[in-house]
Amino acid sequence: MKLKDKVAIVTGGARGIGAAVCRRYAEEGARVAVADVLDGEAAATARDIGRGAFAVHLDVTSRASIDAMVETVVAEAGGIDILVNGAAIFEMQPVLEITEASFDKQFAINVKGLLFTLQAVAAQMVRQGRGGKIINFASQAGRRGEPLVTVYCATKAAVISITQSTGLALIKHGINVNGIAPGVVETPMWDVVDAQFAKYEGLPIGEKKRRVGAAVPFGRFGTPEEMAGTAVFLASDDARYIVAQTIGVDGGNWMA
Repeated sequence: MKLKDKVAIVTGGARGIGAAVCRRYAEEGARVAVADVLDGEAAATARDIGRGAFAVHLDVTSRASIDAMVETVVAEAGGIDILVNGAAIFEMQPVLEITEASFDKQFAINVKGLLFTLQAVAAQMVRQGRGGKIINFASQAGRRGEPLVTVYCATKAAVISITQSTGLALIKHGINVNGIAPGVVETPMWDVVDAQFAKYEGLPIGEKKRRVGAAVPFGRFGTPEEMAGTAVFLASDDARYIVAQTIGVDGGNWMA
């Protein structure tokens, strides 16, 4: 019960890695707010978890929605101890086909939304005066470029940089900010990614995913549950001396 009696918000918590983190946090004793724009799926995830978990609407592109989410969680659970910034999207285009609309959408969710959710929750943590833990989901894509994924890679590099700067700024308040950089993870999003690679690289559906999994030094894709373990560690007292770091959980794909 590493997170006993803690209150945690997980953005993008309705499915995939976010849902796995919600489940592990609840198992470790936290009361979890499943924050997502997908209201029905968030409610279903919260019901499945039980243990006092509850869904809360969150559109990270709206400051009003972020503020309302914080107010709802504080009213429901009495405060906030942990934030996991997991909400993100992925799009792929060759460099000569990148559109302003795609650029703006990815940065609005993956970077701007993450930063201002962090800001709103950190302000609440400062008011509470008991510190807290903030965990930002970056990606191995934030460590190096990819020819078809220019914008997404840039957003995740920005997440790593934001983690460093906010970690340095907030530790004086007892708030540890750190990040997780997953490698390739078996989620529904990767089926979308595979289909986009098939389109641009002329591959059969499933072939890119097979090749990518085989290339991981560990020998396969990771699972959402394997990301959740590190999220528990960074939210626990075991990580109290870790500040402004982004930990790779990628089966050996990238050595930082």
